[in-house]
Amino acid sequence: MDIDKKNKMLPIKLKQLREASGLPQRKVAAALDIDTATYSKIETGKFIPSKEQILQIAKILSANESELLEMWMAEKIVAIAKSDMDLAPAAIKLVGEKLNIDKEI
Repeated sequence: MDIDKKNKMLPIKLKQLREASGLPQRKVAAALDIDTATYSKIETGKFIPSKEQILQIAKILSANESELLEMWMAEKIVAIAKSDMDLAPAAIKLVGEKLNIDKEI
């Protein structure tokens, strides 16, 4: 998988799920109470939806909520990390260590 596709796993997955369900973007957008242009930005990775929207999309498309939420969280982390690539690797390492420490407590 090329780097651009890897960075857009959630948008690609959402598009695949929507197309497999046979729903046009406008139907999904209407169910989310957003305009079609905004939903299109979700599928192209130009807009990260809210957690609530991900849960709604999972229901609309009969998708695995956990899988979509994991991809959603990864997209958010990547967006934050990209804002300061010099600090990102060390910060991500610290997050991993903190999560392991908190799990042990």
